[in-house]
Amino acid sequence: MYYFCTMKRRKGISTFSAQITSTISVALVLLLLGIVSTLGIAVRSVTDSIKENMGFDLVLKEDTGDGAVNRYKQIFTSAPYVSEFRFFSADDAQRLWQEDTGEDLTELLGVNPFSPEFEIKVKAAYASSDSIEAITSAFASSPDVEEIKIHTELVDSINRNLRSLAAILVIVAVALLLISFVLINNTVRLTVYSRRFIIHTMKLVGATGGFIRRPFIINNLLHGIIAAIVAIGLLSALLCYSFSFDTSVQQAVSWDQMIWVFSGMIVAGILICTISAMLATNRYLRIDYDDMFK
Repeated sequence: MYYFCTMKRRKGISTFSAQITSTISVALVLLLLGIVSTLGIAVRSVTDSIKENMGFDLVLKEDTGDGAVNRYKQIFTSAPYVSEFRFFSADDAQRLWQEDTGEDLTELLGVNPFSPEFEIKVKAAYASSDSIEAITSAFASSPDVEEIKIHTELVDSINRNLRSLAAILVIVAVALLLISFVLINNTVRLTVYSRRFIIHTMKLVGATGGFIRRPFIINNLLHGIIAAIVAIGLLSALLCYSFSFDTSVQQAVSWDQMIWVFSGMIVAGILICTISAMLATNRYLRIDYDDMFK
């Protein structure tokens, strides 16, 4: 009797340890997925920030009056493609040149060589050469416009680099998702494997497949939720540390955005653990008693 109670207690401790190990393993995998998702959000924020620094310069003629300047200001204020704009008069441009170079061109040349100019930055959705050229074509025929400067090569180069970075991030995320499913599936299978004889015994007493699967699925569903909560806690701690260490991180990643990441981690934990439990249980429902020793 003492031997039986001791073995039962050891088996219970072993099962509990296996469940803890399984939960920790799943939590670490979900944490990795959460980190990659957070990096994706940060990259997206930085990408939008870079794109919204693109745009064009609208150089006006020297004799452009205040009325025309105010009209352009109204246009750029209400335009849906403008994220920000600045106006520099000829005197402003001369003053900035003198601050940067220390040269007074007005004194050197006898006249101010600069023209009034608008510096327009477009929103991220319009930050491409085609979009910017389509926008500027409306101003090309204006009698007040002397020149339109579009840094086409720079815009194209930045967009190419950003697309390459996004493609790499997507590939890494998909690869990690597949790896995560395999790792979690193997972890859950090991947990079900340790109870394969219980499954066989339940089959012998006439239990249906659904009745046998139910406790395993519910148990692993709860483990998935617990693992996701643990992973969310660890990721939140990492974010808080990052925010205190570098304030620019908080500008790239907000808590509102992280709610979606946290929700995704919970859903991923539930789905992967539930599907893995179902597949593993079905396997041991189909095999014979002799095959359970393999």
